[in-house]
Amino acid sequence: MKDKIKEYASELYPEMLEFCKKIVKTPSEPGHEGEVAKLFEEELNKLGYDEVFTDAWGNVVGLVKGNKPGPVIMYNGHMDAVAAGNLETWEGYDPYGAEIDEAPMINILTGEEEMTEVIHGRGTGDLKCNLASQVYAGAILSRMKKDGLDVAGTFMLAAVVLEENGEMMGTIKLCEETLPAKGLEVDAMVCCEPSSMRVMLGHRGRMEIKVVVKGRSCHGSSPWLGVNAVEKSTKLIQKVHDMIWSKTIEDEYLGRPGIALTMYHCEPNELCIVPDRCVIVYDRRLIPGETTEGAIKEIQDIIDELAAEDPDFVAEVSVNENLRKSYTGKEEVIESAKEVWIIDREHPFVKACTEGLDELNEPIIYDYWPFSTDIPMLAVRMNKPVIGYGPGQEYLIHTPHEKVRLDYLERSLPANVMMYLKASLLPKECYSSSM
Repeated sequence: MKDKIKEYASELYPEMLEFCKKIVKTPSEPGHEGEVAKLFEEELNKLGYDEVFTDAWGNVVGLVKGNKPGPVIMYNGHMDAVAAGNLETWEGYDPYGAEIDEAPMINILTGEEEMTEVIHGRGTGDLKCNLASQVYAGAILSRMKKDGLDVAGTFMLAAVVLEENGEMMGTIKLCEETLPAKGLEVDAMVCCEPSSMRVMLGHRGRMEIKVVVKGRSCHGSSPWLGVNAVEKSTKLIQKVHDMIWSKTIEDEYLGRPGIALTMYHCEPNELCIVPDRCVIVYDRRLIPGETTEGAIKEIQDIIDELAAEDPDFVAEVSVNENLRKSYTGKEEVIESAKEVWIIDREHPFVKACTEGLDELNEPIIYDYWPFSTDIPMLAVRMNKPVIGYGPGQEYLIHTPHEKVRLDYLERSLPANVMMYLKASLLPKECYSSSM
């Protein structure tokens, strides 16, 4: 079977590479994925998916229905990509040019740089090329079925919107609204966030903490008549920093918890006026044993301590909320909070996927992401087993040097197929993340 899959992959790879170029050349910042979504829908239809649809939020879904009973396994990736930024930092490359040449890239087995063919551009590694590999994995399964070969279960390709904002909006709406309305269930997921061909088994939780420090404005010439919210905020900022980085807890796989002050705004932000309001947003990373409620309480305890020391100190803390709007016009306010995700390497779904990789003589390397993904929606809130796997390399994403190795991209295509074929044979009772 593996030789047949390699044959299919070899035939389809040039076509897949052309699709990669097409979608990389199409900018798709969060909330503006419409043009690239059309390309995905067209490609899925062209490749013979049994059912293709775009939902109200702009997520594109394709189904390849097997000829044998089995689970529904979602292959998931996002269509949005961060902005290209300052074009001068791209060292002569057009971030939407999808240029192919040779460049130094790290080899996952040796950890050393080597010259290899790559495709350049914003979104190549995070994660349009990875998602293209998943799209074409479905095409191989469709061709196998047409050729009379056994394919169990249903392969679901989900190209989602609004991932880069950080709240899982596209995947949440897909799973909470679209799939139930269509009578579809999901049993497991492979997420194609960049992993350098490693099997990813977890990441820390992420939340945004909003703190509003309140003061009393007055003329800047007489500051003693008011309460400067910015000056009051400095006390809180220092205490929050000291509290988090003095924590001694650490997870064996996910490391330490963390916090970063990412946004700061005072009002009125004008000359000669003492500011009476200061808004701080923290990026908080959680490890197993920590919760969003606990993280909020830590900040509230600091606020209470400062208020006891200083009657003029007034502040409020909450989980930050953001309004997110899809290119379809759908919009909603959503909390910025997602859970810790981790799965045991002995889980049957993990073992089945790695058996597929092993049959192709792909190295089995387990690791954990420093960043967060859409996975907690499936793995935590829906209790489904999930792994991460993609050819993109994390150290280049969100940089003006983003590119993907073509050898990794080519190898990932049969790998995605073999993982599906092995996992689709698992009994139903294996499809729980808490096994």
